[in-house]
Amino acid sequence: MARWFPLRLALCLPAALAIGGAVPAAFRFAWAQPLPRPPADAGPVDGAPTPVSDGGPDAGVPPELVPPVMRETAHPTYPQDGDGHPVRVLLMLTVSPTGDVIAAETLGLVPAGAPVSFERSAREAILRMRFHPAQRAGEPVAVRLRFHLTIAPPVVELGEGPATDAATASAPGAPAGAGDAGATPSDAPPDAGGPVPVGEATVVAHAVEPPRAASDFVIDHDLMTAAPHQSAGDLLASAPGVYVSRPEGDAVAHQVFLRGFDAEHGQDIQFSLGVVPINLPSHLHGQGYADLNFIIPETVRSLRVTEGIYDPRQGDFAVAGSVHFDLGVARRGVLLRAGYGSFGTVRALAMWAPRGEATETFAAFTYRASEGFGRNRGSQSGGAIAQYVFRGPAGFRATAHFAGYGARAGLAGVLRRGDVEQGRVDFYGAYPDPSASAQSALSTRAQASVALERRSDRGALTTFAAWFARTDFRSRVNFTGYTQRSRVRPDWVGRGDLIEQANGDTGFGALASHRTPRYELTPWWSAAFEGGVGVRYDLIEQAQNLLQAPQNETWDRRVDATLRASDIGLYLDADLRITRAVRVRGGVRADVLHYDIDDRLGNFTPAFQRESHIVGFRRTALGLALGPRATVEVSPFGWLKLFASYGEGYRSPQARQLEEGEGAPFARVRSVEAGFHARTTDGRERLSFRGAAYATYLSTDLAFDPQEGRLEPIGPTRRVGLVGHLIARPWPWALASLSVTWVYATLEAPPPATAANPSPPYTPGQLLPYVPPVVARADARVERDLVRIRGHALVGRAGAGFTFLSPRPLPFGQFADPVALLDVSASVRWRAVEAGVECFNLLDARYAATEYSFASDWQTRTVPSRVPARHLSAGPPLTALGTLTLHL
Repeated sequence: MARWFPLRLALCLPAALAIGGAVPAAFRFAWAQPLPRPPADAGPVDGAPTPVSDGGPDAGVPPELVPPVMRETAHPTYPQDGDGHPVRVLLMLTVSPTGDVIAAETLGLVPAGAPVSFERSAREAILRMRFHPAQRAGEPVAVRLRFHLTIAPPVVELGEGPATDAATASAPGAPAGAGDAGATPSDAPPDAGGPVPVGEATVVAHAVEPPRAASDFVIDHDLMTAAPHQSAGDLLASAPGVYVSRPEGDAVAHQVFLRGFDAEHGQDIQFSLGVVPINLPSHLHGQGYADLNFIIPETVRSLRVTEGIYDPRQGDFAVAGSVHFDLGVARRGVLLRAGYGSFGTVRALAMWAPRGEATETFAAFTYRASEGFGRNRGSQSGGAIAQYVFRGPAGFRATAHFAGYGARAGLAGVLRRGDVEQGRVDFYGAYPDPSASAQSALSTRAQASVALERRSDRGALTTFAAWFARTDFRSRVNFTGYTQRSRVRPDWVGRGDLIEQANGDTGFGALASHRTPRYELTPWWSAAFEGGVGVRYDLIEQAQNLLQAPQNETWDRRVDATLRASDIGLYLDADLRITRAVRVRGGVRADVLHYDIDDRLGNFTPAFQRESHIVGFRRTALGLALGPRATVEVSPFGWLKLFASYGEGYRSPQARQLEEGEGAPFARVRSVEAGFHARTTDGRERLSFRGAAYATYLSTDLAFDPQEGRLEPIGPTRRVGLVGHLIARPWPWALASLSVTWVYATLEAPPPATAANPSPPYTPGQLLPYVPPVVARADARVERDLVRIRGHALVGRAGAGFTFLSPRPLPFGQFADPVALLDVSASVRWRAVEAGVECFNLLDARYAATEYSFASDWQTRTVPSRVPARHLSAGPPLTALGTLTLHL
C-alpha cells in the first residue's frame, strides 16, 4: 500500500494547495457560470423569479442582453411582530457583474400597513442572495430589476421530525427577470456604464421556523457541501458536536457521536427524511438502527440538527437530539457524474430535476463499487430516490416520494492492537482465518410516502401523510475469535465466534397535524397553537446464530423471534409572543407503545437439565411515555438572542428484554440548556456565533457487547457540556465554519459484578466508554471565476473539512488514541463540463475508526489470554477520487 502513497498524494496536492492559498492569484473562486435562457414554452420554475411582464420572453429587452439567473437563495426570518400572514416586499435590486446584490431599495409593502420589520427581514435575505450575472455580448454586466419577495410564515415538515424550511426561493437555472416593456436599449445603452434595467421578478419564500434552542442548527447546502463527502451520513460532520465513522463497512449503518452520546447506529438520535422515520425499533444489531446509506447526498438540500430534546414533535430515540434530512435539488436539469479513484473505487450518478417543477421534484440513481482499502473490504451498492410535488387549488399541496437501496460488503472485523504492534497482522489487514474471512453484511431498504398539506389564507396549516418501509439486514461478524460455547450442545466449543444476525422490518404509519393562524390577543401578546398525532406499526423478524466457516454451518442458536411493535404519539405545541422581545414555545408529548413478543428460544432448557416444557416465551407489554418541553427566547438587541430550554424524552426498549405485562421501561432523558445566538446585522450575516451550556441525565444507557455483537444496558449516565459554533461569510465567495464541543460524561451505576462476570468492564463514576470529551470541526469553501474562455467563465471551487477527536475512554480504564482527519476537494467548471478531485484523509493518518476493550482469542499465541485487550477497526487511509460531471 505504501507504494501507492506518492501517486495518491500527487492527485490530492492541487486541492491541498488551493486550500492553503498557494494557488496563483488568478485562481480565485466564484460560481458565476451564466446559464442559457429556458425555451419560450418552458413553464415557470417553482420558487424562482417569475417574469410578470405581459410581453414575450424577450419583450422590451435588448436582444444581446441575457438576464441574471438566481444561483443561491437565503431564507428570510419571519418577524416576531407579524400576524401569521404572508407579506410581499417590493424592491429594486442592483446585481453586480459578479452576481452579488450590491443594493436593495424598498419600493413598498403589501399590505401597506405591514410592520416595517418585514422590510428589514427582506433586505437581509436579499443581500445574501447570489445570481449568475446578466450578460451582454458574452460579458457580465450590472443590471437593475424590480423584485417581489413574499415572506410567508414558517412551514413545518409533517411528521415526528423537527420543522425545517420549505423555501421556494432557490431555483438556479431560471431567469431572474424576463423583461420589462420599459427597459429598452435606449434606456441603458451598452456604454452607459450603469446597471441595465432588465425586468421584474416575483419570488415566494417561506421563512425558516425559529430555533427551539441555542443548539438547534440548520446546516444549509453551502456549509453542508463545503468539504467532500462520500455518503449522506458524512454530511452530518458539519454539525457541531458530531463525529461520523463507518467501522463496519459500507453495508452497515454509520456510527454517530453527538455531544457526549455514542449513538452507535442511531440509538440516541431520531433520524427522519420527509415524513418517513429512519430509525428501526428493537433492531437486533442495535436499538434505533438508522442506516443513512440509502440517501443520495446530492439530493439533500439542508439538514436540521436539533441537539437536545426541546421540541414536542421529537419522538422516539431523540435522546441526544434529532436530525431531519430535507431533500431538494436547486440546480435544475440533468446531471451525469462518473468517478474513479483509489482501491478501484467507481461511482456513477444520474439525476434529473425537471425545469419548471418544484425544487423537491427530482429523480436520482447511483451505483458504487470498491475493492476496499484492505483485505475483505470490497463492496457494492446501488440506490434510487424520486419525488414529485403536486400543487392544487385552494392552497393544497401533495408530495409523493419513494426510495430503494441495496448494498453488500465484506468486513475485515476487529484486530487486537497487540497483534498489530507485534506484526502478526497488518493494520489494514484481517486475520488469515476462515472465520474472519467469512465476515460480511447485506442491507436493503424500500420506502414510499405521500404527504398532503393545505395552507389557508389566514396562515393555518393542515397536514396528513402516510408512509411504508421495508428493510432487511444480515451480517456475519466475529469480534472475539474462538471463545464461545454452544448452548444447544455444550460439548461444541472453539468452532469460531462468527455471529450471524438477521433482521427484517415491515413498517407503516400515518401522521396528521394542524397549526392555527396567529391570534392577536393584545397589541403585545399573540399566540399560535399546533397539535398532531402519529401512528406507527412494525412487524419484525429476528434471528441470531453462531456459524462455523467456511460452510457457514450453524452450531448454536441464540435468537429466533417475531416482534410486533406499535407507537401512538400525540403532541401539543404553543407559540406565545409576549412583547416583541420575549417568545415562549413549548408543549407536551405522550406516546403509548405496545409490544407483542414471540420468543421461540425463550425459556431455553440447557442440555445438562431435564426437559420439562417446550421451548418458547410469548409475552406482551405496554407503556406510556410523557414529557414536557419548553423554550424561552429573549431578544434584547437585534443582533442577540438568548435561550433557555428544558425537555424530557425517552428511548423505547429492546422488546426481547421485556417481561410479561411489564410497563415498557423506557430509557428516560431529562435535558436543560442555556445559550445565545449573536450575529452581525449588516444584511449579509457575515458572522454568526452560537454558544450553549447543557446538562443531560439518561436513566438507562446502552453500550456495545462484543460477546453478543449488540447493545446491552449499562445503567444511568450523566453529561454536562459546552458547545460553540462560529460561521463566517467575509465575502460572497468564501465561507468558513468552526465548532467545538466539550463534554464530561460519567457512568452513574453500572451493573454489579456477578458470579458469571466477577470483573465487569464498568465501574461507578468512570468516564463513559467510547465518548470523546472533545469534538472539533472546521469547514472552509471558496468559489470564484478563474479566467474567461470564449466569453464563458472557467469557475473554480475548493473546500476542506478538518475533524479532531480527543482520546476516548474505553472499558477497563484504557483510552483510545486521538483522531485528526483532513479532507479536501477542488474542481473547475466550464459551461456544462466540470472536473474535480476529492481527497479523504489527506495526511494519510493511521487511525482507528473505532476501538474496544474486551477479551478475545484468535489463536495467534501459544497460550491464549482472557485478559481484556484493546481492539481496533482501521479507518481508511488517504483516498482520492476523480470526478467528471456534465450539467445538461
